[in-house]
Amino acid sequence: MNDLRKDSNRSLLNIDKLSISFGGLRAVSNFSMKMERKDLAGLIGPNGAGKTTIFNMLTGVYRPQEGEIRLEDISLIGLPPYKINRLGVARTFQNIRLFNDLSVLDNVKIAYQYRGRYSWDKAILRSKTYHQKEKEIDDWSKEILAIFSLQDKAGEMAKNLPYGAQRRLEIARALVGKPKLLLLDEPAAGMNPQETKDLMNLVKKIREKFDLTILLIEHDMSFVMSICEKITVLDYGQTIAEGIPAEIKNNPRVIQAYLGGEAPNA
Repeated sequence: MNDLRKDSNRSLLNIDKLSISFGGLRAVSNFSMKMERKDLAGLIGPNGAGKTTIFNMLTGVYRPQEGEIRLEDISLIGLPPYKINRLGVARTFQNIRLFNDLSVLDNVKIAYQYRGRYSWDKAILRSKTYHQKEKEIDDWSKEILAIFSLQDKAGEMAKNLPYGAQRRLEIARALVGKPKLLLLDEPAAGMNPQETKDLMNLVKKIREKFDLTILLIEHDMSFVMSICEKITVLDYGQTIAEGIPAEIKNNPRVIQAYLGGEAPNA
């Protein structure tokens, strides 16, 4: 695996002809996408277009009925979510899923805990290895909180944070495991204009700082058009357009999908 990570010419993510149905409904049909390292891409479309279903397939929540997903050169098909996460794929959710009755710091630490690999006897005896690993987890979690301007809230219960801060905490928790690919499901949902602007700057910052590849779903078109370098548009589970923001916003099929009528003349 280390050799794969060193190969800068290999695409990070390859999705090929992904399809899934629920009952008689074809939720996603022949979806393909390729992402290079440090891409910042958007996945958009009307409600019910299949966007979150794709995220669920990428993270092992759903198993696609057809198609392939490869992270670098590793197939993700059939792997459980925790294994996909440990390979380097992290996500946030449309509806915030924090541990509300844990502290802000503990919300982040719990996502990094699997790296604290020591045996049960070392944990019971509080050995040197145990203390070293626990300090590593604590230090890195606090560093992540500082990046997200949450260091002063470390001891507060997550449920007591303002909405925008909860959104940032969820992204921080996804990032603490040092992923290669970060999936953001409507990160700006419910935010006011200033919070959205701050989030936009934060996403750009963390991509550079951590060499992240980022794929996001978002309904705020100004957010998508301002931050994404390329955009894929879904409608009824099928790709109807791909391109840079300027191409997408003037695409007749995209306009028709969103407005439900005839596309205006250019």
